[in-house]
Amino acid sequence: MNPLLLRTALTSFLQEDLGFGDASAQLFAGQTVTGHFLAKTTGILCGQQIPQIVYDLLGTAHYEAVVPDGQAIKVGEIYGRVQGDAATILAGERLILNLLQRMSGIASATQRAVTLLADPTIKITDTRKTVPGLRLFDKYAVHCGGGANHRFGLDQGMMLKDNHLAAAGGVMAALKKAQASAGPLMQIEVEVETKAQLLAAIEQQARVIMFDNQTPTTIKAWQKLVPATTQTEASGGITWDNLATYRHCGVNFISMGVLTNNVQPLDLSFNLEGVTKA
Repeated sequence: MNPLLLRTALTSFLQEDLGFGDASAQLFAGQTVTGHFLAKTTGILCGQQIPQIVYDLLGTAHYEAVVPDGQAIKVGEIYGRVQGDAATILAGERLILNLLQRMSGIASATQRAVTLLADPTIKITDTRKTVPGLRLFDKYAVHCGGGANHRFGLDQGMMLKDNHLAAAGGVMAALKKAQASAGPLMQIEVEVETKAQLLAAIEQQARVIMFDNQTPTTIKAWQKLVPATTQTEASGGITWDNLATYRHCGVNFISMGVLTNNVQPLDLSFNLEGVTKA
């Protein structure tokens, strides 16, 4: 993750959480404590850049990452340790856990998708279905889980979807507009839902074609019509229950909004030394 963007985002999050200061944590300012972060469920860890930046923004504490991003952690495993000013550590606890739990949940879900598909010729990618303000974190988590990132924003490629096609008057008209406007490095992708749209996209030499809401059987048939120089993507209607059926369907990418818009956070915890829990 870009450290400048990361620091800016974390500053904003801390401003939201702290207000004029942590009324509880300030009681322990100047007291040195030691604590550890541990997993309460098994999954893929993600977000180890975050704790130290949070502590640096708040005060003085040193974080040691015991487990690297992208590695599996098991129940009870310690993945990080911290020592420093108690007020700093206590004030940053919730933000750090909130982000690492979400990111680790996304990374774990992405690994699950890669494992279910079991086809190294197809990359699992994310979408723009992310919580506003969290896209940097969500997409990094997909990467840590073994997936690939689709575009980060609307400026990083043209994607001509159903409403764009309707506004332009069809696939061919939309592609002509896009091709006339795009620079040499701008990627253009067009969504197709019918064979007629697919043939129009091929005729207009689309660089990337998305098969929207199509079955694996249809995709395999359509894939035979697509030139080898054109990349393809499957999207829409792909769930945990049917993902494996898309194995060897021939596309380059499968995008899944569920990776980031239906997140089950990984259960992570933080304890100061000396804490006893039932």
